[in-house]
Amino acid sequence: MNEKLVMFQNRLHKVYKHKSKQANRQNITCYRVYDHDLPEFPFCIELYDDKVYLAEYLRRHGMTDEEHEQWLEECVAVICALLPVADANVYIKQRKRKANRLDQYEKTDTKAEYFSVAEQGLQFLVNLTDYLDTGLFLDHRITRQMVRNESKGKRILNLFAYTGSFSVYAAAEDALSVTTVDLSKNYLNWAEQNMELNALKDDSKHYFIHADVKQYLKTLPPNSFDLVVIDPPTFSNSKRMKDFLDIQRDHVELLNDVIAATTTGGTIYFSTNFSKFVIDATAIKATTIKNITRATTPFDFEGKLKRWCYKLNI
Repeated sequence: MNEKLVMFQNRLHKVYKHKSKQANRQNITCYRVYDHDLPEFPFCIELYDDKVYLAEYLRRHGMTDEEHEQWLEECVAVICALLPVADANVYIKQRKRKANRLDQYEKTDTKAEYFSVAEQGLQFLVNLTDYLDTGLFLDHRITRQMVRNESKGKRILNLFAYTGSFSVYAAAEDALSVTTVDLSKNYLNWAEQNMELNALKDDSKHYFIHADVKQYLKTLPPNSFDLVVIDPPTFSNSKRMKDFLDIQRDHVELLNDVIAATTTGGTIYFSTNFSKFVIDATAIKATTIKNITRATTPFDFEGKLKRWCYKLNI
């Protein structure tokens, strides 16, 4: 084993030993182990029970295809020995270093290998083969629990809902209703499957809306919801949208439209992956706006999180 690979082995051993202890204490089986800790090994490594999601950030490495393949095999061997997982349970993806969540809508394969994982007593379907993202954003583990703690008896709106994990958390706490909105029919279907997986699907109070969120918000009457979760992409120019979305440009209008549909005394959880985001608090019609990024940062993302999270009280 060459010197650099030994360095990777030592680093991975150190972070896994530390994070696995924390995960075990919290009864967490899905968590991020490693995120580009060493520049020579530009990986994101996540554990999903007995499976590993290994994302290699694209970079200029100077290797031929054959050399890169050999290098990757050696890295996988180190990962399998340390975590430990079977080689067949390592799923490899290549992604841009600064991919935003718009990329979640781009299919990269069609294997349709889904399996369920547990989080806080709930079950979620993940897919480690077909998309750049897995179906469960691990960085919002704490935020999901915050929403769950406030959901009982409330009307919940989940915007840009992806696979509906926030919706499942809210429904599990006996929310009065849960409305899940996304532009992708595939992800709405995935969200419905997550509800069914937890025996929570109830057409009389849980609704799945295929819509452009910017346009959908304009149709809502005042006081429609008590708690809203909104986690938009940084940028989107999907052909299915009437207008493109730029979160820095559009966040004031977007949040004020959400506020208009939220009851007095209600709550909005707003998150964005735009690392350079600056919130225009003076133009947003909330009673209070609190930056909860630090409070919603899980142990496996400390010092690595590149998203912002805010709690707005109305």
